[in-house]
Amino acid sequence: MNKTFELIIEPRFCELDGLGHINNASFLEWIEQARIPLFRIFNPTLDLKKWNLILARNEIDYLFPVEFGSEVKIETYFSKIGNSSIKMEHELFQNGEIVARASGVIIHYDYDQKKSVPINQQIREQLKNYLQ
Repeated sequence: MNKTFELIIEPRFCELDGLGHINNASFLEWIEQARIPLFRIFNPTLDLKKWNLILARNEIDYLFPVEFGSEVKIETYFSKIGNSSIKMEHELFQNGEIVARASGVIIHYDYDQKKSVPINQQIREQLKNYLQ
């Protein structure tokens, strides 16, 4: 099995909803944070003037409520590397139990030309380390 990117999140009190668990909107922020290692593969300095990625899709399956007071681990890997796109998978765990699964599609993008561009071989080789 190839590597995963891992991120530990400490749910914040302000993320609680009226039912006493973490609001589902917080998951999108957490997943965005979990994607930073991918961003660094394409743009090591995270320089916004050289940004070359765009989010095309997000999906989340909420399996169990996430509680305040216990950290969440997010494991991120790739399930597909296309010509100009990457499909990312995220598994979120709390207390050793999976609480959500998410996926997203990120496009290698040229903002000046306003179109997708192929992923070069050097970046593709780095991405393959996280392909499952």
